[in-house]
Amino acid sequence: MIEWGQWGEKSLDFILTPTEKDARINILEGSVRSSKTVTMIPKWIEYIRKGPKGLLLMTGVSKDTIYDNVLNDFFDTIGEENYKYNRNTGELTVFYKYNENGHIYSGKRRIKVIGAKDEASEKYLRGKTIAGAYCDELSLMPEKFFKQLLNRMSVKGAKLYGTTNPDTPFHYLYTEYITSDVKIKSGMVKIWHFGLEDNPNLSDEYKDFLRGAYRGVWFDRMVLGLWVMAEGRIYDCFDDDNLFDDAGTPSWLKTKASRYIACDYGTTNPMVFLDIYDDGDTIWIMQEYYYDSRKKGRQKDDIEYVNDLKEFLNGEYPRFVIIDPSAASFKIILRNNGFRVKDADNDVKGGIRMVSSLIVQKKIKVHKGCEYLRKEFSAYVWDEDARVKRGIEQPLKQNDHGCDALRYYVKTNVAKRRLIG
Repeated sequence: MIEWGQWGEKSLDFILTPTEKDARINILEGSVRSSKTVTMIPKWIEYIRKGPKGLLLMTGVSKDTIYDNVLNDFFDTIGEENYKYNRNTGELTVFYKYNENGHIYSGKRRIKVIGAKDEASEKYLRGKTIAGAYCDELSLMPEKFFKQLLNRMSVKGAKLYGTTNPDTPFHYLYTEYITSDVKIKSGMVKIWHFGLEDNPNLSDEYKDFLRGAYRGVWFDRMVLGLWVMAEGRIYDCFDDDNLFDDAGTPSWLKTKASRYIACDYGTTNPMVFLDIYDDGDTIWIMQEYYYDSRKKGRQKDDIEYVNDLKEFLNGEYPRFVIIDPSAASFKIILRNNGFRVKDADNDVKGGIRMVSSLIVQKKIKVHKGCEYLRKEFSAYVWDEDARVKRGIEQPLKQNDHGCDALRYYVKTNVAKRRLIG
Protein backbone atom coordinates (compact mmCIF):
# COMPACT_ATOMS: atom_id res chain seq x y z
CA MET A 1 0.00 0.00 0.00
CA ILE A 2 1.15 3.54 -0.75
CA GLU A 3 2.36 5.60 2.20
CA TRP A 4 0.76 9.02 2.11
CA GLY A 5 2.82 12.00 3.17
CA GLN A 6 1.56 15.24 4.62
CA TRP A 7 -1.32 16.92 2.80
CA GLY A 8 -1.18 20.60 1.86
CA GLU A 9 -4.11 22.91 2.55
CA LYS A 10 -5.04 23.19 -1.12
CA SER A 11 -5.03 19.41 -1.50
CA LEU A 12 -7.21 18.92 1.55
CA ASP A 13 -9.67 21.57 0.39
CA PHE A 14 -10.07 19.77 -2.93
CA ILE A 15 -10.21 16.23 -1.50
CA LEU A 16 -12.69 17.05 1.28
CA THR A 17 -15.13 18.86 -0.97
CA PRO A 18 -17.96 16.35 -1.66
CA THR A 19 -18.01 15.21 -5.29
CA GLU A 20 -21.61 16.41 -5.68
CA LYS A 21 -20.34 19.96 -5.11
CA ASP A 22 -17.63 19.68 -7.75
CA ALA A 23 -18.03 21.27 -11.17
CA ARG A 24 -18.72 19.39 -14.37
CA ILE A 25 -15.05 20.01 -15.33
CA ASN A 26 -12.43 20.04 -12.53
CA ILE A 27 -8.81 20.81 -13.42
CA LEU A 28 -5.70 20.76 -11.23
CA GLU A 29 -2.96 22.65 -13.10
CA GLY A 30 0.48 24.01 -12.28
CA SER A 31 4.07 23.05 -11.50
CA VAL A 32 5.66 19.62 -11.69
CA ARG A 33 5.79 17.71 -8.40
CA SER A 34 3.25 20.03 -6.80
CA SER A 35 1.02 17.06 -5.72
CA LYS A 36 -1.64 17.35 -8.44
CA THR A 37 -1.84 13.62 -9.22
CA VAL A 38 -1.61 12.39 -5.64
CA THR A 39 -4.34 14.89 -4.73
CA MET A 40 -6.58 13.65 -7.52
CA ILE A 41 -6.42 9.95 -6.58
CA PRO A 42 -8.55 10.14 -3.36
CA LYS A 43 -11.06 12.31 -5.19
CA TRP A 44 -11.32 9.80 -8.03
CA ILE A 45 -11.77 6.91 -5.57
CA GLU A 46 -14.61 8.82 -3.96
CA TYR A 47 -16.19 9.43 -7.35
CA ILE A 48 -15.91 5.74 -8.25
CA ARG A 49 -17.86 4.89 -5.10
CA LYS A 50 -20.46 7.67 -5.05
CA GLY A 51 -20.65 9.11 -8.56
CA PRO A 52 -23.55 8.40 -10.92
CA LYS A 53 -23.78 4.84 -12.19
CA GLY A 54 -22.39 3.93 -15.59
CA LEU A 55 -19.13 3.51 -17.48
CA LEU A 56 -16.14 5.51 -16.23
CA LEU A 57 -13.12 6.48 -18.32
CA MET A 58 -9.44 7.02 -17.51
CA THR A 59 -7.37 8.53 -20.28
CA GLY A 60 -4.02 10.10 -21.09
CA VAL A 61 -1.44 10.07 -23.87
CA SER A 62 -1.34 6.26 -23.86
CA LYS A 63 -2.35 3.33 -21.64
CA ASP A 64 1.31 3.00 -20.64
CA THR A 65 1.61 6.61 -19.49
CA ILE A 66 -1.65 6.31 -17.53
CA TYR A 67 -0.29 3.18 -15.86
CA ASP A 68 3.02 4.85 -14.98
CA ASN A 69 1.59 8.21 -13.94
CA VAL A 70 -1.64 7.22 -12.18
CA LEU A 71 -2.58 3.56 -11.98
CA ASN A 72 0.50 2.42 -10.06
CA ASP A 73 -0.36 4.70 -7.13
CA PHE A 74 -4.09 4.12 -7.58
CA PHE A 75 -3.68 0.35 -7.28
CA ASP A 76 -1.35 0.69 -4.30
CA THR A 77 -3.99 2.84 -2.62
CA ILE A 78 -7.00 0.57 -3.07
CA GLY A 79 -5.13 -2.75 -2.63
CA GLU A 80 -4.67 -5.62 -5.08
CA GLU A 81 -7.75 -7.48 -3.84
CA ASN A 82 -9.97 -4.58 -4.89
CA TYR A 83 -9.39 -4.46 -8.63
CA LYS A 84 -8.87 -6.48 -11.80
CA TYR A 85 -7.02 -4.92 -14.71
CA ASN A 86 -6.22 -6.14 -18.21
CA ARG A 87 -3.34 -3.97 -19.40
CA ASN A 88 -3.78 -5.01 -23.02
CA THR A 89 -7.47 -4.19 -23.37
CA GLY A 90 -7.61 -1.42 -20.76
CA GLU A 91 -10.55 -3.09 -18.99
CA LEU A 92 -10.51 -2.21 -15.28
CA THR A 93 -12.98 -3.33 -12.62
CA VAL A 94 -12.85 -1.77 -9.15
CA PHE A 95 -14.55 -3.44 -6.17
CA TYR A 96 -15.46 -1.17 -3.26
CA LYS A 97 -17.20 -0.82 0.09
CA TYR A 98 -18.02 2.26 2.12
CA ASN A 99 -19.92 3.09 5.28
CA GLU A 100 -22.43 5.93 5.38
CA ASN A 101 -24.79 6.67 8.27
CA GLY A 102 -24.33 3.18 9.65
CA HIS A 103 -25.07 1.47 6.34
CA ILE A 104 -22.40 -0.49 4.47
CA TYR A 105 -22.53 -0.14 0.71
CA SER A 106 -20.59 -2.36 -1.68
CA GLY A 107 -20.38 -2.71 -5.41
CA LYS A 108 -18.11 -2.61 -8.43
CA ARG A 109 -17.41 -0.15 -11.22
CA ARG A 110 -16.32 -0.78 -14.76
CA ILE A 111 -13.65 1.63 -15.99
CA LYS A 112 -12.22 1.82 -19.50
CA VAL A 113 -8.59 2.94 -19.82
CA ILE A 114 -7.74 4.38 -23.25
CA GLY A 115 -4.99 6.46 -24.84
CA ALA A 116 -5.58 9.77 -26.56
CA LYS A 117 -2.35 10.39 -28.46
CA ASP A 118 -3.86 12.10 -31.54
CA GLU A 119 -7.10 13.28 -33.16
CA ALA A 120 -7.80 9.76 -34.47
CA SER A 121 -8.17 8.52 -30.88
CA GLU A 122 -11.60 10.11 -30.86
CA LYS A 123 -12.90 6.90 -32.47
CA TYR A 124 -12.48 5.08 -29.14
CA LEU A 125 -15.22 7.25 -27.65
CA ARG A 126 -17.85 6.62 -30.30
CA GLY A 127 -20.98 4.89 -29.08
CA LYS A 128 -20.06 5.21 -25.41
CA THR A 129 -22.18 6.80 -22.68
CA ILE A 130 -19.85 7.96 -19.93
CA ALA A 131 -20.62 8.72 -16.30
CA GLY A 132 -17.27 10.31 -15.42
CA ALA A 133 -13.65 10.67 -16.53
CA TYR A 134 -10.14 10.99 -15.14
CA CYS A 135 -7.80 12.74 -17.59
CA ASP A 136 -4.03 12.62 -17.05
CA GLU A 137 -1.79 15.22 -18.76
CA LEU A 138 -4.83 17.06 -20.01
CA SER A 139 -2.96 19.65 -22.09
CA LEU A 140 -1.57 16.83 -24.26
CA MET A 141 -5.09 15.67 -25.15
CA PRO A 142 -6.22 16.55 -28.70
CA GLU A 143 -9.01 19.12 -28.76
CA LYS A 144 -11.31 16.90 -30.84
CA PHE A 145 -10.93 14.05 -28.36
CA PHE A 146 -11.54 16.27 -25.33
CA LYS A 147 -14.69 17.82 -26.73
CA GLN A 148 -16.04 14.46 -27.89
CA LEU A 149 -15.43 13.17 -24.37
CA LEU A 150 -17.50 16.00 -22.93
CA ASN A 151 -20.25 15.20 -25.41
CA ARG A 152 -20.24 11.54 -24.33
CA MET A 153 -20.58 12.43 -20.63
CA SER A 154 -24.37 12.49 -20.89
CA VAL A 155 -25.18 10.67 -17.64
CA LYS A 156 -26.84 13.06 -15.20
CA GLY A 157 -24.23 14.35 -12.75
CA ALA A 158 -21.24 13.17 -14.83
CA LYS A 159 -17.99 14.97 -14.01
CA LEU A 160 -14.50 15.22 -15.48
CA TYR A 161 -11.37 15.37 -13.33
CA GLY A 162 -8.08 16.32 -15.00
CA THR A 163 -4.49 17.21 -14.17
CA THR A 164 -2.04 19.11 -16.34
CA ASN A 165 1.18 21.06 -16.52
CA PRO A 166 1.03 24.39 -18.39
CA ASP A 167 1.47 24.74 -22.14
CA THR A 168 1.20 27.62 -24.59
CA PRO A 169 -1.31 30.37 -23.65
CA PHE A 170 -2.96 29.76 -27.04
CA HIS A 171 -3.88 26.20 -26.03
CA TYR A 172 -7.63 25.46 -26.28
CA LEU A 173 -7.68 24.21 -22.67
CA TYR A 174 -6.32 27.54 -21.42
CA THR A 175 -8.34 29.87 -23.65
CA GLU A 176 -11.69 28.04 -23.55
CA TYR A 177 -11.76 26.59 -20.04
CA ILE A 178 -9.04 27.67 -17.58
CA THR A 179 -9.45 31.38 -18.30
CA SER A 180 -13.12 31.40 -19.31
CA ASP A 181 -14.93 33.69 -16.89
CA VAL A 182 -18.29 32.57 -18.29
CA LYS A 183 -17.68 28.86 -17.69
CA ILE A 184 -16.13 29.44 -14.27
CA LYS A 185 -18.86 31.81 -13.03
CA SER A 186 -21.57 29.44 -14.27
CA GLY A 187 -20.05 26.62 -12.19
CA MET A 188 -19.26 24.47 -15.21
CA VAL A 189 -15.50 24.68 -14.59
CA LYS A 190 -13.38 24.80 -11.42
CA ILE A 191 -9.64 25.39 -11.52
CA TRP A 192 -7.06 24.73 -8.80
CA HIS A 193 -3.57 26.11 -9.42
CA PHE A 194 -0.75 24.18 -7.68
CA GLY A 195 2.80 25.40 -7.09
CA LEU A 196 5.81 23.76 -5.47
CA GLU A 197 4.88 25.28 -2.12
CA ASP A 198 1.56 23.43 -2.18
CA ASN A 199 3.41 20.13 -1.69
CA PRO A 200 4.67 20.10 1.92
CA ASN A 201 6.57 16.86 1.31
CA LEU A 202 9.19 18.50 -0.93
CA SER A 203 12.39 19.45 0.86
CA ASP A 204 14.04 22.80 0.18
CA GLU A 205 16.95 20.89 -1.33
CA TYR A 206 14.67 19.10 -3.79
CA LYS A 207 12.85 22.29 -4.74
CA ASP A 208 16.22 23.90 -5.43
CA PHE A 209 17.07 20.90 -7.60
CA LEU A 210 13.85 21.35 -9.61
CA ARG A 211 14.53 25.06 -10.05
CA GLY A 212 17.95 24.18 -11.40
CA ALA A 213 16.67 21.45 -13.73
CA TYR A 214 14.87 23.82 -16.10
CA ARG A 215 15.60 27.08 -17.87
CA GLY A 216 13.68 29.55 -20.01
CA VAL A 217 10.17 28.58 -21.07
CA TRP A 218 10.42 25.21 -19.33
CA PHE A 219 11.33 26.89 -16.03
CA ASP A 220 8.31 29.19 -16.38
CA ARG A 221 6.00 26.26 -17.09
CA MET A 222 7.33 23.37 -15.03
CA VAL A 223 8.53 25.30 -11.96
CA LEU A 224 6.47 28.50 -11.89
CA GLY A 225 3.38 26.87 -13.44
CA LEU A 226 2.86 29.65 -16.00
CA TRP A 227 1.16 29.31 -19.38
CA VAL A 228 3.78 31.07 -21.52
CA MET A 229 4.88 30.92 -25.16
CA ALA A 230 8.19 29.47 -26.32
CA GLU A 231 10.29 31.64 -28.62
CA GLY A 232 13.87 32.05 -29.83
CA ARG A 233 16.51 29.32 -29.61
CA ILE A 234 15.12 26.00 -28.44
CA TYR A 235 18.28 24.81 -26.71
CA ASP A 236 19.66 28.13 -25.47
CA CYS A 237 20.82 26.22 -22.37
CA PHE A 238 23.47 24.29 -24.33
CA ASP A 239 26.99 25.60 -23.62
CA ASP A 240 30.63 24.55 -23.37
CA ASP A 241 29.94 22.59 -20.18
CA ASN A 242 27.95 20.13 -22.32
CA LEU A 243 31.03 19.36 -24.46
CA PHE A 244 33.86 16.89 -23.95
CA ASP A 245 36.88 15.66 -25.88
CA ASP A 246 38.94 12.47 -25.95
CA ALA A 247 40.83 13.49 -22.82
CA GLY A 248 37.53 14.05 -21.00
CA THR A 249 36.04 10.67 -21.95
CA PRO A 250 35.71 8.38 -18.90
CA SER A 251 37.99 5.37 -19.23
CA TRP A 252 35.15 3.02 -18.22
CA LEU A 253 32.51 4.43 -20.56
CA LYS A 254 32.65 1.96 -23.44
CA THR A 255 32.76 -1.08 -21.16
CA LYS A 256 30.10 -0.12 -18.61
CA ALA A 257 27.62 2.09 -20.49
CA SER A 258 24.94 0.85 -22.89
CA ARG A 259 25.41 1.76 -26.54
CA TYR A 260 22.61 2.95 -28.83
CA ILE A 261 22.22 4.50 -32.25
CA ALA A 262 19.68 7.29 -32.64
CA CYS A 263 18.66 7.77 -36.26
CA ASP A 264 16.89 10.55 -38.11
CA TYR A 265 16.07 8.92 -41.44
CA GLY A 266 16.44 10.92 -44.62
CA THR A 267 16.54 10.44 -48.37
CA THR A 268 16.46 13.94 -49.83
CA ASN A 269 16.92 15.27 -46.29
CA PRO A 270 20.11 14.40 -44.38
CA MET A 271 20.53 10.96 -42.84
CA VAL A 272 21.88 11.15 -39.28
CA PHE A 273 23.23 8.52 -36.88
CA LEU A 274 24.22 9.52 -33.35
CA ASP A 275 26.50 7.07 -31.50
CA ILE A 276 25.24 7.23 -27.90
CA TYR A 277 26.64 5.72 -24.71
CA ASP A 278 24.24 5.91 -21.77
CA ASP A 279 25.63 5.14 -18.31
CA GLY A 280 22.22 5.48 -16.61
CA ASP A 281 23.00 9.01 -15.47
CA THR A 282 24.57 10.85 -18.39
CA ILE A 283 24.10 10.53 -22.14
CA TRP A 284 27.41 10.66 -24.02
CA ILE A 285 27.25 11.35 -27.76
CA MET A 286 30.58 10.02 -29.01
CA GLN A 287 30.35 10.56 -32.76
CA GLU A 288 27.94 11.40 -35.56
CA TYR A 289 27.24 10.29 -39.11
CA TYR A 290 25.72 12.99 -41.31
CA TYR A 291 25.04 12.52 -45.03
CA ASP A 292 23.31 15.31 -46.95
CA SER A 293 22.41 14.01 -50.41
CA ARG A 294 21.67 17.51 -51.71
CA LYS A 295 25.15 18.74 -50.91
CA LYS A 296 26.81 15.48 -51.96
CA GLY A 297 24.93 15.42 -55.26
CA ARG A 298 23.86 11.77 -54.90
CA GLN A 299 21.20 9.93 -52.96
CA LYS A 300 22.04 6.67 -51.23
CA ASP A 301 19.67 3.72 -50.92
CA ASP A 302 18.83 1.86 -47.71
CA ILE A 303 21.41 -0.87 -48.30
CA GLU A 304 24.16 1.72 -48.64
CA TYR A 305 23.07 3.39 -45.42
CA VAL A 306 23.11 0.07 -43.54
CA ASN A 307 26.62 -0.61 -44.85
CA ASP A 308 27.64 2.88 -43.75
CA LEU A 309 26.21 2.19 -40.30
CA LYS A 310 28.21 -1.03 -40.02
CA GLU A 311 31.39 0.83 -40.94
CA PHE A 312 30.46 3.67 -38.57
CA LEU A 313 30.18 1.13 -35.72
CA ASN A 314 33.38 -0.65 -36.68
CA GLY A 315 31.59 -4.00 -36.85
CA GLU A 316 29.96 -3.77 -33.43
CA TYR A 317 26.20 -3.79 -32.74
CA PRO A 318 24.39 -1.38 -30.40
CA ARG A 319 21.68 -2.45 -27.99
CA PHE A 320 19.08 -0.79 -30.22
CA VAL A 321 18.76 1.50 -33.21
CA ILE A 322 16.08 4.03 -32.25
CA ILE A 323 14.38 5.47 -35.30
CA ASP A 324 11.27 7.33 -36.42
CA PRO A 325 8.47 4.72 -36.92
CA SER A 326 7.73 6.12 -40.40
CA ALA A 327 11.04 4.76 -41.78
CA ALA A 328 9.41 1.41 -42.58
CA SER A 329 11.66 0.17 -45.38
CA PHE A 330 14.88 1.06 -43.58
CA LYS A 331 13.74 -0.71 -40.40
CA ILE A 332 13.19 -3.93 -42.36
CA ILE A 333 16.68 -3.82 -43.84
CA LEU A 334 18.21 -3.02 -40.45
CA ARG A 335 16.53 -6.06 -38.93
CA ASN A 336 17.59 -8.25 -41.85
CA ASN A 337 21.16 -7.20 -41.10
CA GLY A 338 21.03 -8.19 -37.45
CA PHE A 339 20.15 -4.85 -35.83
CA ARG A 340 17.58 -4.60 -33.06
CA VAL A 341 15.22 -1.71 -33.82
CA LYS A 342 12.99 0.33 -31.54
CA ASP A 343 10.33 2.76 -32.79
CA ALA A 344 10.92 6.26 -31.49
CA ASP A 345 8.39 8.20 -29.43
CA ASN A 346 7.87 11.22 -31.68
CA ASP A 347 6.28 13.54 -29.11
CA VAL A 348 8.00 16.74 -30.22
CA LYS A 349 7.34 19.17 -27.36
CA GLY A 350 7.55 16.50 -24.68
CA GLY A 351 10.87 15.33 -26.11
CA ILE A 352 12.25 18.87 -26.36
CA ARG A 353 11.35 19.50 -22.72
CA MET A 354 13.15 16.34 -21.62
CA VAL A 355 16.25 17.12 -23.70
CA SER A 356 16.31 20.69 -22.35
CA SER A 357 16.14 19.47 -18.75
CA LEU A 358 19.01 17.02 -19.30
CA ILE A 359 21.11 19.71 -20.99
CA VAL A 360 20.57 22.12 -18.09
CA GLN A 361 21.63 19.39 -15.64
CA LYS A 362 24.71 18.65 -17.81
CA LYS A 363 23.43 15.11 -18.28
CA ILE A 364 23.90 15.37 -22.04
CA LYS A 365 27.52 15.47 -23.19
CA VAL A 366 28.49 15.96 -26.83
CA HIS A 367 31.95 15.16 -28.20
CA LYS A 368 33.60 18.21 -29.70
CA GLY A 369 34.05 16.27 -32.94
CA CYS A 370 30.24 16.25 -33.56
CA GLU A 371 30.34 19.45 -35.59
CA TYR A 372 26.92 19.15 -37.25
CA LEU A 373 25.04 18.54 -33.99
CA ARG A 374 26.91 21.38 -32.31
CA LYS A 375 25.93 23.76 -35.13
CA GLU A 376 22.30 22.66 -34.88
CA PHE A 377 22.15 23.41 -31.16
CA SER A 378 22.93 27.05 -31.96
CA ALA A 379 20.53 27.27 -34.95
CA TYR A 380 17.52 25.18 -33.85
CA VAL A 381 14.71 27.71 -33.19
CA TRP A 382 10.98 27.99 -32.63
CA ASP A 383 8.90 28.87 -35.70
CA GLU A 384 8.21 32.56 -35.17
CA ASP A 385 5.77 32.76 -38.10
CA ALA A 386 3.64 29.92 -36.71
CA ARG A 387 3.66 31.55 -33.27
CA VAL A 388 2.63 35.02 -34.43
CA LYS A 389 0.14 34.13 -37.16
CA ARG A 390 -1.45 30.94 -35.81
CA GLY A 391 -0.57 30.77 -32.12
CA ILE A 392 1.08 27.39 -32.77
CA GLU A 393 4.20 26.31 -30.96
CA GLN A 394 6.50 24.21 -33.15
CA PRO A 395 10.17 24.08 -34.14
CA LEU A 396 11.21 25.56 -37.45
CA LYS A 397 11.93 22.64 -39.75
CA GLN A 398 15.53 23.64 -40.38
CA ASN A 399 18.80 22.62 -38.72
CA ASP A 400 16.97 19.88 -36.86
CA HIS A 401 18.16 16.47 -38.04
CA GLY A 402 20.68 15.73 -35.29
CA CYS A 403 18.40 17.40 -32.74
CA ASP A 404 15.53 15.17 -33.87
CA ALA A 405 17.68 12.05 -33.51
CA LEU A 406 18.68 13.06 -29.98
CA ARG A 407 15.07 13.84 -29.08
CA TYR A 408 14.01 10.39 -30.36
CA TYR A 409 16.54 8.75 -28.07
CA VAL A 410 15.69 10.76 -24.96
CA LYS A 411 11.89 10.57 -25.29
CA THR A 412 12.00 6.84 -26.07
CA ASN A 413 14.70 5.53 -23.78
CA VAL A 414 15.18 7.85 -20.80
CA ALA A 415 12.97 7.27 -17.77
CA LYS A 416 11.20 10.28 -16.32
CA ARG A 417 12.77 9.62 -12.92
CA ARG A 418 16.12 10.73 -14.39
CA LEU A 419 14.64 14.18 -15.04
CA ILE A 420 13.13 14.84 -11.61
CA GLY A 421 15.52 13.00 -9.30
